[in-house]
Amino acid sequence: MKRLVLATATAVSALSATSAFAEPLKIGIIESLSGAQTSTGRLYANAVKYGVDRINAAGGFNGEPVVVTEYDNAGGAPEAADKFRKAVADGVDVIFQGASSAIAGQLTEDVRKHNIRNPGKEVIFINLGADAMELTGAKCQFYHFRYTATAPMRVNALVSAMKEAGDLGKNVYSINQNYSWGQDMQAAVAAAAEGGGYKVVGEVLHDVNKIQDFAPFVARIRAASADTVFTGNWSNDLLLLMKAAGDAGLDVTFATAFLDQPGNIANAGKTALGHYIANNYDNAATDGKFAEAFKTATGHYPIFVEGHSAFALGALQQALGTVNFNGGEIDVTKIALALENTTYETPLGPISVRKEDHQTIRPVVVSKVVEKPKYPADDTDMGFQTVKVIAGDAAIYPVQESCKMERPKQ
Repeated sequence: MKRLVLATATAVSALSATSAFAEPLKIGIIESLSGAQTSTGRLYANAVKYGVDRINAAGGFNGEPVVVTEYDNAGGAPEAADKFRKAVADGVDVIFQGASSAIAGQLTEDVRKHNIRNPGKEVIFINLGADAMELTGAKCQFYHFRYTATAPMRVNALVSAMKEAGDLGKNVYSINQNYSWGQDMQAAVAAAAEGGGYKVVGEVLHDVNKIQDFAPFVARIRAASADTVFTGNWSNDLLLLMKAAGDAGLDVTFATAFLDQPGNIANAGKTALGHYIANNYDNAATDGKFAEAFKTATGHYPIFVEGHSAFALGALQQALGTVNFNGGEIDVTKIALALENTTYETPLGPISVRKEDHQTIRPVVVSKVVEKPKYPADDTDMGFQTVKVIAGDAAIYPVQESCKMERPKQ
């Protein structure tokens, strides 16, 4: 049995008298909590803690409060590997991570190898934001669950909504960062061309967060007579690209994946108006009840990755409600089996897990930037207005042939 963890008197009093002898479920957040991705990593951690607080308020699990420990990977895969080893030594049952597909690729392989070597002491990896296709393709494995949309899901949603709104155009330019995520976006834009009725008039893959002047790229976009620019860029690569387009007076519509990253709207200013984003969640697409509950608990409305990450914890809570270890040793495999059989109802629609690759089948929200929205962004008078919510069964794509998932023996 793993070592016991002391809980506060309040938490203990809410649980059964036998909780002192029970084994707690331990969650580890292996996230970028220092370095360039700190702001995003902290949002993932906020959402996990929000979800765990709800589980504990409802009585915890297995007779104990769920225990959460943060591990700072400092934005690097080697550091994440080190922190995974520390988490395993601490007896963590479930790890959460979202900022960076490179880190997720390291963690999913670490989890796979650990679980092979330690039958009966498995660890689950719940991926909140790493979108690289290979994670549910060549690297798919039973103990990895992805609770975020991928490039094809986002691109297909954008194409559907923008075409319906008359904002797609006939000429599309694709510009993305040159790593797995950007390459996936470029491939998805090309794959959607026939169905979207557009021509890809240019493609660029560039270095990640190293370009200081996007004016030459904007000149190429102008020369290609593009109507729409699809980009999976994030951070400065998105902001500087949009600013360069605005400074050049380039009349195009941006179709993005991360325009709602904190600071982007404030920094882009009026340049952001009219541009699109496809994402897992948008406050404006809901009845507002979840947004208000989140604000009551945390002091702010859910932003960027917090909403959909909180839903992943809701799915976990629902799954935990279907297994009972009677206070004894926790069987992680049984929790994983319960999770892949869970359909969680969110304010946007149901989220389920596809058993063949553990990609979530989930709604995708397409929004555009407007003035005077219901939920302003970055303390400005601008924010997102929902254009269309694509249901999960319409957003999903076939299982990749490269996924050869081995299931545990039962």
